Amino acid sequence: MKNEEGLKKMAESIFKTRTLKQIYDEIREVYLSDNRPWILGFSGGKDSTCMAQLVWNALSELPAEELQKRFYIISSDTLVESPKIVSRITTTLSSMEDAAKQSHLPVSTNLLRPKTEDTFWVCLLGLGYPAPTNFFRWCTDRLKIRNADRFIQEKVSEYGEAIVLLGTRKDESGSRQQLMNLYEIKGSLLSHHSKFAQTYVYTPLKDFTTEDVWNYLLQNKNPWGENNRDLLALYQEADASECPLVVDTSTPSCGGGRFGCWTCTVVEKDKALASMIEGGEDWMEPLAELRAELKETQDPEMRVKVREIKRRHGHVELFSDGSDQHTPGPYTMDFCKQFLEKLLRAQEKVRKEGPDPKMTLIHDDELHEIQRIWRMERGDWQNSVHQIYHKVTGEKLEEIKEDLSGFGNMEQELLQEICTKHEVPPLLVSKLLHAEFESQSMTRHSKIYGKINKYLTEEWREDLDEIIGDLREERHEKKMTENAPN
Repeated sequence: MKNEEGLKKMAESIFKTRTLKQIYDEIREVYLSDNRPWILGFSGGKDSTCMAQLVWNALSELPAEELQKRFYIISSDTLVESPKIVSRITTTLSSMEDAAKQSHLPVSTNLLRPKTEDTFWVCLLGLGYPAPTNFFRWCTDRLKIRNADRFIQEKVSEYGEAIVLLGTRKDESGSRQQLMNLYEIKGSLLSHHSKFAQTYVYTPLKDFTTEDVWNYLLQNKNPWGENNRDLLALYQEADASECPLVVDTSTPSCGGGRFGCWTCTVVEKDKALASMIEGGEDWMEPLAELRAELKETQDPEMRVKVREIKRRHGHVELFSDGSDQHTPGPYTMDFCKQFLEKLLRAQEKVRKEGPDPKMTLIHDDELHEIQRIWRMERGDWQNSVHQIYHKVTGEKLEEIKEDLSGFGNMEQELLQEICTKHEVPPLLVSKLLHAEFESQSMTRHSKIYGKINKYLTEEWREDLDEIIGDLREERHEKKMTENAPN
């Protein structure tokens, strides 16, 4: 009953107890209280737009001599964002920069992108990571959290401390309220950051309701020149929710919303993408088809067809529930090659039929990294990425010299022939060769022995029934040992 009363209280408009001037005064008070820079997380959705506008309008009333503290606005581009939101965010950040210069506000905008080795396609097609699920949502950390963390740590290193502004609201859910309460500092408008000791969090919207957010946006002019009714139209068009700037794994998945990734397979159906296509954005159909295919790989019947039998560490693992089912490994090379071709064909199609002839679904540096992984870790000496790229586009992908770049089709065929003759897995020999080449640049050549041992102890058998039989026996022996009297 108490919780219900609390939630009811959250639903009451903030403007019943506070005026807009009082809210502005609070923001100015926090800004002027110290020299710690502000870092505002901006997603382009309603909450982050409302927060940015509130802060902007509040600071605009300060005299120039008091506007000494830096104000950084950061936004994440996962490189697989919904195309429309990418365009909108890029335009918005540019408008903010221009307006800040005219208003002499100490604002700088920063569009954060994941490192090449962390991008969605490098992880999925290069390393073979399965499409994200609620149980394995690897994308959140690699595509969003790490980017924000790096930026925050850079500013903490530069200034000693920093304050992060987030558009989170207690009205969003009971769990969100509990989490926000957990990190609150008594007697302060700031909260502790969940990870960094020298970082604090300020949430100007914490007591706002959804209605408060929209009322403010629609009743107050956007200070960087955009029309907030366009933002409302985006939400109405797609019936979508905002994907906030993610700072920790407690943030729920934002897939399926207008402001999420078009590749998201965490949700069952991407309503926003479907709505946009139904609304006349036919050029986005290839994106929906690719997403649907990734989602299909999560079905048990399809999973056994597109996933390796062993995990990335090289071993087969049984489920912890005592069954004989094994945990599927990464996507097979065949699947990765086929999907890469489909992705490149989709890119060609959206460039021809979409609003941007330069629209990029996968970047060249991602293609190079995928090829490197395939050669060094998955035994692909044929430069399959280059072959697929040329097949689809008719153009050649720039060559990047690698340790094994001197090895090609001829060498792979010879390796296959020799390994078959001696009943040795070709991939094992390929990995050992890579380890040797890699060790040549090391100061201590002895480090190679650890890698050799790792590769030699991986599971190289192909008979799954035989492997599972041995694992079942090992599990039984372990259980007997554990239950044996001392």
